[in-house]
Parts: sequence; C-alpha cells; structure tokens
Amino acid sequence: MYYVTKRLEIAGAHKLTLNYESKCQKLHGHNWIIYVSCKSKELDENGMILDFKHIKNMISDKLDHQYINEVIPNINPTAENIAKWIYDNVPHCYKVVVQESEGNTAIYEKDED
Repeated sequence: MYYVTKRLEIAGAHKLTLNYESKCQKLHGHNWIIYVSCKSKELDENGMILDFKHIKNMISDKLDHQYINEVIPNINPTAENIAKWIYDNVPHCYKVVVQESEGNTAIYEKDED
C-alpha cells in the first residue's frame, strides 16, 4: 500500500449555526491547517497516487480566501464538516485532519470495514 499526506494552509471566513449562544455564530475567520492523507495499492502512470500540487489545488482553489458558507452550501461549516467535505472531494483520500486553531483539531477518517 502506498501513502501520501499533503499539509496545506487555507484562510477563510465562516459562521456557524448553533443551538446555543456562541461567538462562532458571528462571521469570523481562521487560518486552517489541513492534512490530507491518501492511499492506493496502485500508482498512476506517473508513479504517484496523486500529485501533491493537485491535492492542494482541489482544496485551495475552492476554499482559500473564501466565505466557506457560500462555497460549501447546505452544511454547517464546522471543522468536522469541512474535513468530511475534503474527504469526499479528493480521490484516494482516507483521512483528513483540520486544525482550526491551536489546540482545536477535527479528523474525518474512513472506517475500515
């Protein structure tokens, strides 16, 4: 099995819809640190699972310096939901780590059935 992990940073704004009072219900921003891990039994014709640049572009081109609520509609853009969205949009992805701020990290990982 081959494994790759791409680390990237994106800046963006969001606001959360919550059933309790929170500062996060107001528009605010983060510099998220994201780790995207992919795996495959086979490499492509270039000897890669995915090019690191392509992984970055799949995420940065959509999310960096954006209002996340508009880019990923129909979800509450929590760190957990952002991790799941990335997982769903990057081929061969099995794990995404989204660090929203120092000490606050969400992980979405494919269950091994």
